[in-house]
Amino acid sequence: MDLILNRMDYLQVGVTSQKTMKLIPASRHRATQKVVIGDHDGVVTCFGMKKGEAAAVFKTLPGPKIARLELGGVLNTPQEKIFIAAASEIRGFTKRGKQFFSFETNLTESIKAMHISGSDLFLSASYIYNHYCDCKDQHYYLSGDKINDVICLPVERLSRITPVLACQDRVLRVLQGSDVMYEIEVPGPPTVLALHNGNGDSGEDLLFGTSDGKLALFQITTSKPVHKWEIQNEKKRGGILCIDSFDIVGDGVKDLLVGRDDGMVEVYSFDNANEPVLRFDQMLSESVTSIQGGCVGKDSYDEIVVSTYSGWVTGLTTEPIHKESGPGEELKINQEMQNKISSLRNELEHLQYKVLQERENYQQSSQSSKAKSAVPSFGINDKFTLNKDDASYSLILEVQTAIDNVLIQSDVPIDLLDVDKNSAVVSFSSCDSESNDNFLLATYRCQANTTRLELKIRSIEGQYGTLQAYVTPRIQPKTCQVRQYHIKPLSLHQRTHFIDHDRPMNTLTLTGQFSFAEVHSWVVFCLPEVPEKPPAGECVTFYFQNTFLDTQLESTYRKGEGVFKSDNISTISILKDVLSKEATKRKINLNISYEINEVSVKHTLKLIHPKLEYQLLLAKKVQLIDALKELQIHEGNTNFLIPEYHCILEEADHLQEEYKKQPAHLERLYGMITDLFIDKFKFKGTNVKTKVPLLLEILDSYDQNALISFFDAA
Repeated sequence: MDLILNRMDYLQVGVTSQKTMKLIPASRHRATQKVVIGDHDGVVTCFGMKKGEAAAVFKTLPGPKIARLELGGVLNTPQEKIFIAAASEIRGFTKRGKQFFSFETNLTESIKAMHISGSDLFLSASYIYNHYCDCKDQHYYLSGDKINDVICLPVERLSRITPVLACQDRVLRVLQGSDVMYEIEVPGPPTVLALHNGNGDSGEDLLFGTSDGKLALFQITTSKPVHKWEIQNEKKRGGILCIDSFDIVGDGVKDLLVGRDDGMVEVYSFDNANEPVLRFDQMLSESVTSIQGGCVGKDSYDEIVVSTYSGWVTGLTTEPIHKESGPGEELKINQEMQNKISSLRNELEHLQYKVLQERENYQQSSQSSKAKSAVPSFGINDKFTLNKDDASYSLILEVQTAIDNVLIQSDVPIDLLDVDKNSAVVSFSSCDSESNDNFLLATYRCQANTTRLELKIRSIEGQYGTLQAYVTPRIQPKTCQVRQYHIKPLSLHQRTHFIDHDRPMNTLTLTGQFSFAEVHSWVVFCLPEVPEKPPAGECVTFYFQNTFLDTQLESTYRKGEGVFKSDNISTISILKDVLSKEATKRKINLNISYEINEVSVKHTLKLIHPKLEYQLLLAKKVQLIDALKELQIHEGNTNFLIPEYHCILEEADHLQEEYKKQPAHLERLYGMITDLFIDKFKFKGTNVKTKVPLLLEILDSYDQNALISFFDAA
């Protein structure tokens, strides 16, 4: 059975954060429910549907930005109490809008995530987790990396309190009191947690979604976690922001509802083996911050209700748009539709008149001697993340209003890659990189009503600086906001849980009069995905993997000492140069020693080999396409061609598309081999830059053995 859902837009509030919209339970099965939502203006809005229109139940006064909204109440009763987290305060409202609860937590950071279970309150700020019972402090935990979400397994089912933290360092931390019971290493930074089937069949089943779009289910037992299933993000969709369980298909089994940051809404059903199967997906124009199944528009018609970044509350309903019925009823529906259209037309005319009036008032006031012009403020939701699959950075810019244009400026060499979803027109300006360190100036002009723009960027390791995005929306008077993103020296490295210790490693050791905080700040400067605050303890070890070459890095440091090991000499060389430069800035004397493993050079060349061979073959095939097509036109048929050339002609479009998607890929690999060659001899105290032209000649007529021999003989 195909699932057909029709879109209905109900209401727009202010900009919303993740998990700030809920449906209040109805008094009877499949009756219409009220929707409650909190926004960045600090306003809590509760509404229901009356005669096809959204009617407000209550609306609070503005205040601090609402970061989370949860429903609570006495355990084993309908969860009808509304709780919001704003700044460091928790407030509670009845379903009629009366405030009955206020709790100032006195946290030094703003609350980022919240979970409520009866009289237990679980909160997390950026790095701090707190558990309160009846507003009294019970437990506390300081995380080594940012906490993205918090949840507790259902106490009413398990008779034990088991909180779980989703942390940015790709770990789920299962707590017992103030201590970590155990950690679960997951494949991406987890962004959202949810109980499977609402409370779960056993109460131990926990769902999580990651920022790189993966979804998985674990059973959280008292001794160890049990991995149930995982969905890979094969379609390269956005990160997961919200999850819910609801039977939208109507087969008696709860389905999985998923909302992503690229606007994708997905429904997964479960097969006989309890494995999730995609049943429905629909793209909205902006990121989905909250998702829940229920009944809002009309009695007995189930729907998926979502809220988006700019504050739209939208329903994907099972109610059909066109009803097949008797002539009398058809007439009634038409009359209803006509009344609705007439009402919307009147509302539109009134708004147009109001805008015209305000514009005239603004023009008159701007011409007076006491004129004051205020710069309009607007919210930007941005995300700058490294993709492991293609070793590129995704820059996502989302604005609460339509974007006019975005100017991208960089003081380091970077490549802009094509993005299929991107419909903006890009134009490049010439840059004078020698006089003003400007390597890139590109302008993206967006089509009407575009609120979300996605760009792909590839950087070069060793070259670091700042990427700036100047975002101009379609509002008057013209205004612009600047966002800055740091391109780090080892920008293509990504955190990982483990590395292969059997590889040939090169070692860089630093000693000197520096503190743990100072050496940590240097590592933060050099590498992505390192927490800003120094972790607890006297010593820390981080593992990294290069997403482009698959080489690895082990970083261990403490007060007065830092040890860095990598199977790529170039990685060690970049670290040596940057760390000594940073220490010199702070007038700290460093003692630098290194051990170079000659075998690692051959090892790195072997890692590069398949990538280089593939790119050379791709370039060769693309060069042949035009000649083969011309031959095909002249000869009429190509039966006389060898099978390899037949294959190139058949795959011509795919080959050209792939080649187009990877600009400067071959040059990038040549550059890495050249750097490896120079760095190998730099550690021996020899300058071999004069031999680089000879190396490039060998690469042009590439043979792996000849290249390795050249490295050994030089």
